Amino acid sequence: MLVSDSALSAPVSRLWLWAALLLLVPVRLHGLAAAALPDYDSVRNWQIVQEVAAGNLLHLFRHGSPAFMLTYAPVAWLTADYHVFQYLNALVAVAAVGLLANFVARATRLPGWSTALLVLLVGSATFLTFSGRDFTMSSWSLLSFAGLLRAYYHRLREPMATHLYRATGWLVLGLCFNYKFILTLPILAVLEWWQADGLLLRHGHWWRVAGLLLLPYLVLGPVGLVVGLPWYAWPGIYYNVAFPGAANAAGRATTIRPDFLYYLRYLRDFESWLVWVGLLGPLLRLRQLRRGRPLSPELYLAVWGWCLLGGMSVLVKAPRGLLWAYGLWYALGLLSLRRLPAAVFMALLLAALAGNAYRLQREIYAYTPTRYPAVAAWLRAHNVGPVASTVSLGLAPFRPATDTVRVVMQPRELAVLRRRGYRYVLLDGYWRTTHVPAFDSLHRLPLRAAWPEPLLTSPLLFLEHSEYTGLSYEQTLRLQQQARRDTFQLRLLPL
Repeated sequence: MLVSDSALSAPVSRLWLWAALLLLVPVRLHGLAAAALPDYDSVRNWQIVQEVAAGNLLHLFRHGSPAFMLTYAPVAWLTADYHVFQYLNALVAVAAVGLLANFVARATRLPGWSTALLVLLVGSATFLTFSGRDFTMSSWSLLSFAGLLRAYYHRLREPMATHLYRATGWLVLGLCFNYKFILTLPILAVLEWWQADGLLLRHGHWWRVAGLLLLPYLVLGPVGLVVGLPWYAWPGIYYNVAFPGAANAAGRATTIRPDFLYYLRYLRDFESWLVWVGLLGPLLRLRQLRRGRPLSPELYLAVWGWCLLGGMSVLVKAPRGLLWAYGLWYALGLLSLRRLPAAVFMALLLAALAGNAYRLQREIYAYTPTRYPAVAAWLRAHNVGPVASTVSLGLAPFRPATDTVRVVMQPRELAVLRRRGYRYVLLDGYWRTTHVPAFDSLHRLPLRAAWPEPLLTSPLLFLEHSEYTGLSYEQTLRLQQQARRDTFQLRLLPL
């Protein structure tokens, strides 16, 4: 039998939820007006969305995220200002927090004020805030996961075809926004096996579910053919990610790299102690597990969190690997503590909120404002046309559309660009973040101008790129410390 929705049905309870979400908005948007797009993928996505809006679909399937490009293309008809895309993506992330908190509150009968605290705790989590300030698929992926989590919970609690197809719909949506959503399939398979009710195999449900999963590929595949892409352009991304054809510029050539301490170290250093309560607390409920018996809400959330942690610990790692798990652990931490006396419960949660606020200032807000506008202003003042940039596209949103920011991955490319009329190269400290050491020699050359760029010394930014570099947690932070000792992260050199 489904858990009643009455816990949040009263207007006062809904008011608590909406009030907390409104409080969360300025937390997520604080400082964004003075921030640059933080990484190469964010800028490239911003560029591709504008291409799609102009009818150029050659990069529609980049990162297996056509829904992301198509969703934001109409915005590009109105504006090219990257801030607008950044703000919208941040608000989608807030909506994802609300959807997750709403589900947890209804499933566990949380009162309104506890739901508000849950929203604020999840919404102020260090990494969820950090990832909600870029222009990647993370926000929509988190929203899709929250929808899948709720829909599949109902499918388990009341085995009906309607709930099964609703969960499939959220799964399809997630796959359209983020190729990594395919990682939910093994967890769903385990839960289906554990449920042992045979719903998927009855009355042809399995082939209808398979058809729904294939539908986006069958619809958008021909679109790719029309613009000259191979029919496998989208599904081929899964193969290329699993089996890279060659090492990337940082030298990483594999997606399998077991390390079962990476994420635990990250949680220790950057997230609240409440996460540990949520991660470990449900272990006490393991004796309640019985195959074929419905999971309690707490165990349902915990199984998802544990499976994500175990699975992602085998692959190359970055904090975004646990994007879907952070909110689960904050929620489980709150649920584990609610058995305490109300005054103690409230005091602990307020202390956790204060800790989150401190970490947000230290790890996120402190790394603004950006200096890329100052670089662009210098280039305009000196009538500089196209400029080369080491690994990074960070300068691109601040240059006129008629100019070019050309990314170079090797120093030997600079000689070619010089012959084509390029006069300057921006030695962008992003080369350190991505661990492309070929540009170390340029660091010692005379420069024309230089600026600090705080974000390029951020530990979170470096850790987010450890999936690209293949470095361990300790190696990544050592790299970050080297970058932090540098006075200038943006150096303009004559070619």
